Amino acid sequence: MPDSTLRSDPTNSLIRAAFGADPGACPLSASDVPVERWMRAVAWGARGHYARSRAELDALTRGEVAEPAVASLAWSTQASLLRQLGWHGVASGFDGRALAVVGTGPGDGDDVLVHEARCDAMTGLAADALGCGRLALGRRLLDRCSEYLDERAPGELWRQRVRRHWVSAELFLAGGDFASARRHAETAAEISEAAGSVRHHVKSDLLRSASMTGEPDSGPAARLAADVLDRCDRYGLIPLKWAAAMLLSGVTSDSRAEAVRVECEAVIRARGGRFRI
Repeated sequence: MPDSTLRSDPTNSLIRAAFGADPGACPLSASDVPVERWMRAVAWGARGHYARSRAELDALTRGEVAEPAVASLAWSTQASLLRQLGWHGVASGFDGRALAVVGTGPGDGDDVLVHEARCDAMTGLAADALGCGRLALGRRLLDRCSEYLDERAPGELWRQRVRRHWVSAELFLAGGDFASARRHAETAAEISEAAGSVRHHVKSDLLRSASMTGEPDSGPAARLAADVLDRCDRYGLIPLKWAAAMLLSGVTSDSRAEAVRVECEAVIRARGGRFRI
């Protein structure tokens, strides 16, 4: 959601659920406003309710229901849901649509939604490339997004800056540079904490944990992964809980983490998620 909206209306329940302090809010407020329907979709997706999220997003990308920026955000969110389940190649098509809707040139004035949508699409395309093993392309796409973000004031587009650091951390992890990955993950954690976003802070800590796996002592990585798993459980963030369980299982011999992973996969499938085999 636009930074200005988050600051001006911190009590909005959908903002708090999607990007703020209450990602486990239930029930989610109903709304016919396109941008709020998008926030509902984001909140549903964060909890692993893939079918519910897609239903909202499909409505926003169909016909003239939403303004171009909101439609673009919806396409990017569709891509994010696909990436979570391993469909990076398919996701790139959705992110491509997202970028095509808003374009890459100037002329949108101070429309914050357009800026958000453009950065989300660019970052998404970089993550898609990374997931397909095309690290150099991922870096080029992320550099393009960084140039665009660097033109904005430092306090603007906090969510887009966090996502840029996430993908940067993932690119460095893929290249075996754990120290650089950790720096980006820590910066993402700092920004998300300052913004008051529980979910973004949880994912940033998950990446911090992953970056610690390059150390000889796996204890710190395991402890942080366990803490992330607990927070995911508290807020019902099933996709992140699944990822945390996989990480914890990989750095410890605790069979409970593997059991949690299997349980999360079953929940995700029951809620409409389909893993790429």
